[in-house]
Amino acid sequence: MKRKHWIILISVLALVCIVAAFTISGVVASADTGDVAGAVENTWNDAQGQIKQVVNNVIFPIVDLILAVMFFIKLGTAYFDYRKHGQFEFVAPCILFACLVFTLTAPLYVWDILGM
Repeated sequence: MKRKHWIILISVLALVCIVAAFTISGVVASADTGDVAGAVENTWNDAQGQIKQVVNNVIFPIVDLILAVMFFIKLGTAYFDYRKHGQFEFVAPCILFACLVFTLTAPLYVWDILGM
């Protein structure tokens, strides 16, 4: 019975993904003249602004939030380890802090690196 539920769940998710793939795209690539590369390039140029906006306003803040939470959790656990053993471990909090700074400043330069 449990297997049947999993199969139904996976089937519904696959159907939703297929429907979403066909309905989300607002830009239609047509290569009437046979120039498929040109159609793909035009579609990419039309969607480029939307991609940048979604990445800047959704993806980077989510990654920043996850890294900030992980940083403060690791800092707290390192402090408690320091109180227990008398030695503070700097490596993991420093790596998480560097990653946090990198992702906080990434929207300023990542698009120049990618050429967008």
